[in-house]
Order: sequence, then structure tokens, then C-alpha cells
Amino acid sequence: MDIVLLEDVKSLGKKGQVVKVNDGYARNFILPKKLGVEATPKNLNELKLQKANAEKVAAQQLAEAKALAEKLAGLSVTVSMKAGEGGRAFGSVSGKEISKAISEQLKLDIDKKKFQLPEPLKTFGTHEVPIKLHKDVTAKLAVKVVEA
Repeated sequence: MDIVLLEDVKSLGKKGQVVKVNDGYARNFILPKKLGVEATPKNLNELKLQKANAEKVAAQQLAEAKALAEKLAGLSVTVSMKAGEGGRAFGSVSGKEISKAISEQLKLDIDKKKFQLPEPLKTFGTHEVPIKLHKDVTAKLAVKVVEA
């Protein structure tokens, strides 16, 4: 029996694939758990429409990410941090503080998880911070860490 998988099945295939399985396996496991549907012409057509829609949405998200990356390219944000003895930094600046500064200063909403900081910023000055906006798009933002 041919089955269109609705979810990834470990030893069978990925979502959207058409696979051939034994009738008993399909009736007793795949169909009752809603892991797949029978590969009828109607279901195959729905699969094709879903794939086309998913590609359209993915292309739109990629375009939005590229536009945001271009917008962020020339911008910078300023984050203030307490200074300890001798002008040394007291504490550090993490993605959460940078995200808050972007929302306040640039009026943009960027999730703190998108910042790819190997470790928090612990020195004063200007730092280039990579932001992963999409799996194919990474923007760079200048973050100025100043003394409070």
C-alpha cells in the first residue's frame, strides 16, 4: 500500500514522502496514529498544494530576513554598563540586554536567541554582533558598550 507521510517516521521516511508499506503496517500503525494517509489522487494533490504553499511562505520569510539584514547593516545600538575599579567593566552584556536596547533605540523586535555571541561582552568599546535572522541570512550589528 502506498502511504503519504504526514510526519517523520524514524525507519520509514520524512514528512511529505510517498512510501510503500505492508497493508497490515499501514492499517494497524500508520493510519490509526495519523502518521500518514493513503496515497489517493486527492491526497497527492493536497500534498502538492501544501508543498507549494510552504515554498511560498519560506521564500517570503527569506525576503523579510534579507530586508531586515540590510536595514541593520549600517545601524548601531548603545548599551551602558557599570564600571569597576580602574575603568574595568563590571559585569557583562548578554543577548537579552542587546535585544532590549534594539527595541528601545531602533524600535525593532529581535529575539534574544537570535544573537550568536560566543560569550557575553565584557569590555567597553564597539563590538560586531552576528544575528542569525534566517538559516541562510546572518546580519551584523555594531554594539557600543559604554560606561554608565
